[in-house]
Amino acid sequence: MGCACGTKKDGKVSGCNNNGACGTGGCNKMNVFDWLSNMDMPVKDRFQVVEVRFKNGRKDFYRNTEGLSLTTGDAIIVEAATGHHLGHVSLQGELVRLQMQKKKVANDDEVLKIYRLANQKDLEKFEEIKKRDLPTLYRTREIIQQLRLHMKLSDVEYQADNTKATFFYSAEDRVDFRELIKLLATEFKIRVEMRQISLRQEAGRIGGIGVCGRELCCSTWLTDFKNVATSAARYQNLSLNPSKLSGQCGRLKCCLNYELETYMEALKGIPEVETPLLTERGEARLQKTDIFRRIMWFGFKEDNNWYPLNIDRVNEILEMNKAGKKPANLDINVEEAKIPIAKLNSDLENMDRKFHDKSKSKKKKKNKNRNKDRRNNQSQPNRNPQPRNNPNGPKKE
Repeated sequence: MGCACGTKKDGKVSGCNNNGACGTGGCNKMNVFDWLSNMDMPVKDRFQVVEVRFKNGRKDFYRNTEGLSLTTGDAIIVEAATGHHLGHVSLQGELVRLQMQKKKVANDDEVLKIYRLANQKDLEKFEEIKKRDLPTLYRTREIIQQLRLHMKLSDVEYQADNTKATFFYSAEDRVDFRELIKLLATEFKIRVEMRQISLRQEAGRIGGIGVCGRELCCSTWLTDFKNVATSAARYQNLSLNPSKLSGQCGRLKCCLNYELETYMEALKGIPEVETPLLTERGEARLQKTDIFRRIMWFGFKEDNNWYPLNIDRVNEILEMNKAGKKPANLDINVEEAKIPIAKLNSDLENMDRKFHDKSKSKKKKKNKNRNKDRRNNQSQPNRNPQPRNNPNGPKKE
């Protein structure tokens, strides 16, 4: 998408005239929205200092002593230590005063001034000078390798008047680059300034895409780098895996601090369980803590299951352990007395016994009547005996 701020009218950069809110989003890496633009500011007592952006998001403050009518995105020629440089207006008005207070920059005579608006000739010359950046960067890296210096060169920025070049590098230890400066000044015919930057600043100047799929915060809007400790990951219950917690700069990700205050607020009231909870069943060790639901999960040594407990219950068990007492389990303090099974089934047993006795008496009575009938049949004689069949026939006389 093309940038509307770069359109030129009559040899001058027109700017987007959108009060700091770029309509395309492609003006620069460090867009700033002027949220005071709709407020009526005093024209006579307008704050004269302007924030100016240079290559790769580097910013500095300059005084508008000439009273120029500036618009966010305008290319201007500013004063430098030796000569002049070209930058773009990134912020003006009362917000600049707040930025200077935030960065602890004094509003004194050391603030350099703005010369004029850049014309077409200045812009064309600056574009030609910028083409020297990459060849100078590659050649300087070769010289550093030949001198065996333990430093990493990340960027080169030429001044608009082509009289000075600033070399940005990072190093873990102090580097003696006096010989390097002599070689660079002789080869490129310029004044050399070596500026050491941190690894986070280096990542911001180079840029890139983070694991979230968006541009790096340090290259888009983040300018103040705060210390990030591993405790921030612990408070958020994140895995202490260096490959996942480290950014492209090799340091801990700055975004670990974004939600840290919310987690610290949620951790208030949650007890610190340094020793296992003592119960009659055994020792229950803390396995996981759900900060926002305020639930703590415990598990026993020989049990693979985890048991959730709210914060109040955990505090109650801790107080009992301090007093030398042990609850019966994680859920209850005293186990209820169990009723014997014999008492629970006594009614059923009595009923079974009752019906069992009745069936037994009926069976005895039935057997008794059957035996009586059998004896009666045996005591009565046979009145009509039947003749027996002689298998040999009638007996002959």
